[in-house]
Amino acid sequence: MSLRNVEDLLHERGIDITHETVRFWWNRFGVIFDAEIRRSRVQAMRSFRHRRWHLDEVLVKINGVKHYLWRAVDHDGEVLESFVTKRRDKKAALKFLKKSLRRHGSAEVIVTDRLASYGAALKVLGAAGKREVGRHANNRAENSHLPFRRRERAMLWFRRMRSLQKFAAVHGSVHNHFNEERNLTCRTTFKGRRAAALAEWRQLYAA
Repeated sequence: MSLRNVEDLLHERGIDITHETVRFWWNRFGVIFDAEIRRSRVQAMRSFRHRRWHLDEVLVKINGVKHYLWRAVDHDGEVLESFVTKRRDKKAALKFLKKSLRRHGSAEVIVTDRLASYGAALKVLGAAGKREVGRHANNRAENSHLPFRRRERAMLWFRRMRSLQKFAAVHGSVHNHFNEERNLTCRTTFKGRRAAALAEWRQLYAA
């Protein structure tokens, strides 16, 4: 939802605030929620040794200037890392990969598109043999951009690179927390996981 959507939603419940207050809350507490969710998930994900990563970059315009949002997604569709750069060359790809590997450990297979920057960066890291390139092999990463694009339109795009970086990081973590892949589980299992996610979320913002 946009900030004004949240303002209207709260007004319906008798809470009279402006959308600027919602923006202030998001700037103040979004980063905290991101850190807590990420901390609880990184350790669990490090125990998976048979992981398959999907990397992709998407074009984002900030005040008419082209920027690139790099995204690393695991085999379950969880967003591991989001990183914003002005270019999509070897230097940018290497910085993105180093940040992802430092935080989440190594991967056995890294699926990318045909962008040459990935190959050059992985060669520097000594992981060129882990790269896999295929026409439809990277659909997992492509699909991960869709929720971000919906929120991007609702927010009427971005004005600063820093705002985009913060939004991408927080949005990825919160989306991971509530993404239960309902099409892959039975209704009872989905309801149980959703209840657990909501309970953990209440503990997060109550702390």
